[in-house]
Amino acid sequence: MKNNGLTLLLLVFIFSSCVSTKSTLRNIDDTAPVPKLSATNTFVLTEYSKDKKYGYDKDYPVNVFFRNTRDENANQERYLNALAGPKGKKISYKKVDTCCPFPSNKTEIGAGSLDIYEITWEGQKEPVRLYLNYFEKGALLVPVGFTLKRNE
Repeated sequence: MKNNGLTLLLLVFIFSSCVSTKSTLRNIDDTAPVPKLSATNTFVLTEYSKDKKYGYDKDYPVNVFFRNTRDENANQERYLNALAGPKGKKISYKKVDTCCPFPSNKTEIGAGSLDIYEITWEGQKEPVRLYLNYFEKGALLVPVGFTLKRNE
């Protein structure tokens, strides 16, 4: 238990020393509706982003939010599992990094960070990287270059 306290103290120090007092995130919307879940436990997405920065730029992440720390990856997976590549191609994804600390009143330590996911599909030249934010809320859209997964 002593090490857990030390680890938490170290994390608080790191985040508080690296986090700006002003967020650079441009698409937080606390009034965005909670997305519905499909029968396959994915988010039901209905709109496509017209903004080429959406998801691809750290200042315009996909804001999937979460309710508690036990399910921090659940909404990211619900979102990603609703997507397909061009022409409905099946995608694969993996979390490759965490970056970009920002101030947030939704965490105990007052800061959040973004997760970077690498997405691939058959025939792709280079993997795509999307920034996902599970601390904040926003409209959930299909990023430019992606389509919706077909229900099988």
